[in-house]
Amino acid sequence: MQQEGAEAAFLTNPENIAYLTGYHSNPHERVLGLAIFSEHAPFLFTPGLEVEDAKASDFNYDVYGYSDTEDPFEIIAREIKARVKNPARIAIEKSHMSVDRFEQFSSKFSSASYLSIENKLQMIRLTKTPEELKILKEAALLADEAVKIGIAEIAEGVTEQDIVAKIEYEMKRRGVSGMSFETMVLTGKNGALPHGTPGGTKIKKGDLVLFDLGVVHKGYSSDTTRTVAFGEISDEQKRIYETVLKAQLAAIDQVKAGVPAKEIDLAARNIIREAGYGEYFPHRLGHGLGASVHEFPSITETNEMPLAENMVFTIEPGIYVPGVAGVRIEDDIVVTESGYDILTEFPKDLLYV
Repeated sequence: MQQEGAEAAFLTNPENIAYLTGYHSNPHERVLGLAIFSEHAPFLFTPGLEVEDAKASDFNYDVYGYSDTEDPFEIIAREIKARVKNPARIAIEKSHMSVDRFEQFSSKFSSASYLSIENKLQMIRLTKTPEELKILKEAALLADEAVKIGIAEIAEGVTEQDIVAKIEYEMKRRGVSGMSFETMVLTGKNGALPHGTPGGTKIKKGDLVLFDLGVVHKGYSSDTTRTVAFGEISDEQKRIYETVLKAQLAAIDQVKAGVPAKEIDLAARNIIREAGYGEYFPHRLGHGLGASVHEFPSITETNEMPLAENMVFTIEPGIYVPGVAGVRIEDDIVVTESGYDILTEFPKDLLYV
């Protein structure tokens, strides 16, 4: 902020607020904010019903709240101006704050200009501390356990949604605060939908079953995908699986500090292209992982950013051929001093159940 000449910053993304303060909140439609100053102590602003929780958290500075009949931006502006009378430059999360809320906020500071703080926050969160890595490993092992639970439920006539329900019920029993995204269990033709929605489709012999899931553990997320066979599958389905596995292993083998992210993507993508399935791999190879399940950076074939020690990201190539098969294999990877560690441990050789 001092480098950019910003006297104040007002953050509104709950994940960034949790990362910086240790206070986790889902404010729903209400206003949550963290005000940071270049020369003054910060303050946290929450819905009134969360004030006591915030004060009891690890955040050791002022906490203010508002009732549903008050204008939150009046209170926020009052407290900012009590510290910086007329801020000329304010940093905000431009990609998170809605236009409506920006208009309400900016109307209180008519002479201020605004800059985006997202890039700086992304770089702060990019590399993980030893404590973060420990939690991410625990989250990854919980995701492995969730996959194991799901596979044990596979049977003729069981629906995708039946298995989702069992996974999420059992993970709650194990103390998981929540899933890091909506659990995906997709079978048959649905597996060829990279972001399909589980429903009433019943599993039958000869199907591949794709699990894509993760958990939130101590404020950090995991994300893993495994694809298994229910009974005997076709030669083409096997070929697709082996191609995805070969691509994923090749990408992981390229992970090393200093290697451009694009090289990781291309290691997998070129194998899939050479096998004749290039058009059926429509997404990036992976994404950053941490306090959010989808973090900076994107691991794409055009991203020249060098990998850095203690970065954590996913590697998840896939092939999705309509009417034939959908296969994705995903692990959570941390860049180490000597290369990499794989946080997720569930086996990847084609499993028949």
